[in-house]
Amino acid sequence: MASEREIRLPDIGGFEAVDVVEVLVKPGDRIKAEDPVITLESDKATMEVPSPTGGVVKRLLTKVGDKVSEGSPLFVLEPEMALAASEPAEAAPEHEKEAVASTPIPSQAPAPLRMQPPFSLPPEQLVPDVDRAHASPSVRQLARELGVDLTMIQGSARKGRILKEDVKAFAKSALSGRLAPGTTIVSPGVPSVDFSKFGDIELAPLSRIKRIAGENLSRAWMGVPHVTQFDEADITELEAFRKAKLELALGRNIKLTLLAFIVKAASVALREFPTVNASLAPDGEALVLKKYFHIAVAVNTDQGLLVPVIRDVDKKGLLDVAAQIDEISRKARQGKLTPAEMQGGCFTVSSLGGVGGTGFTPIINVPEVAILGVSRSVLKPVYRDGQFVPRLVLPFALSYDHRVIDGVAAARFSGFVSKVLSDIRDILL
Repeated sequence: MASEREIRLPDIGGFEAVDVVEVLVKPGDRIKAEDPVITLESDKATMEVPSPTGGVVKRLLTKVGDKVSEGSPLFVLEPEMALAASEPAEAAPEHEKEAVASTPIPSQAPAPLRMQPPFSLPPEQLVPDVDRAHASPSVRQLARELGVDLTMIQGSARKGRILKEDVKAFAKSALSGRLAPGTTIVSPGVPSVDFSKFGDIELAPLSRIKRIAGENLSRAWMGVPHVTQFDEADITELEAFRKAKLELALGRNIKLTLLAFIVKAASVALREFPTVNASLAPDGEALVLKKYFHIAVAVNTDQGLLVPVIRDVDKKGLLDVAAQIDEISRKARQGKLTPAEMQGGCFTVSSLGGVGGTGFTPIINVPEVAILGVSRSVLKPVYRDGQFVPRLVLPFALSYDHRVIDGVAAARFSGFVSKVLSDIRDILL
């Protein structure tokens, strides 16, 4: 039709044979002037090409993967003026006709290209930010509207380009508490730095365990909304009881540590608070409430952190729990743990009491929804019965998944753990 207009690529700054990486319209779409229609990518920049005029897209003349230069045909458009002429309209009053006739027609000069900063930033750019995400301006606008951090998305298009579909899938997965198929959370890239320029260096390869643990911890930290609740427990009586039973335990070749009491207390608390003994269902729309109580214990080894699991803690006595902690810790340090001994945990206890520190915020061992971080106990003056008395106080922190556990529930769980540790009878029941 004579009213149709072929839209060609305007001057793009002297670039030739630029890749078409995205076609943003399809036949039948009604667009406005300056709406983006295709995205181009050169070695230097990402560019969105806007339409010089509004109308209806009739045919596409280019596709993803094509290389275009100035003057290349992009699509055929039926302009708004042609559409208006083909649609019946009421006759305008005589006094309005003169005004319309005297109104100048806007220039149809091509709209300027929208340019994005280069994707490949120089090494000096050390602070990761959303500008480094490989995405077009329209995708960035959508991400801003949905509140999505582009640095956390791995694009599905060529060269890792992020598409609108990727942003929508990520937003949907975040709302549902899971990752949509094909969506990957990635950490912002760290630029390469030549540290040898500043002094002598030595390269020490990470162990396989540390590499795997690092990937899992990064995924958990970025994919789970962590909150930490801090608390403490008066373990004066508990420690006196433990010392009183040391000889009995040694007679059975068992090392009775404070960790055994903490693991046992955790199982008591999990029974009282079923939501903490749960995991999110794969679709993110339900909780898997576990009827068993398997507690994982973080063990430091020369190769990295391992987290073996003690099964059915609720059915075991303190000495049995202590014996199993000693056994799995020894196997972990000897590299003899089986895959089965590392699976099925409901809740994790990580203790730094033997090392030191006043507190820390452990990262959740996904798919669990909470983890208990225990620090070194300390003798503190506590005001009781009208006077200050020395009491042994154990500081601990509960990191929890805020999608599953709210602050009130976390505080109540922590308070219950404190109560159980403060009164040994609750553990023994």
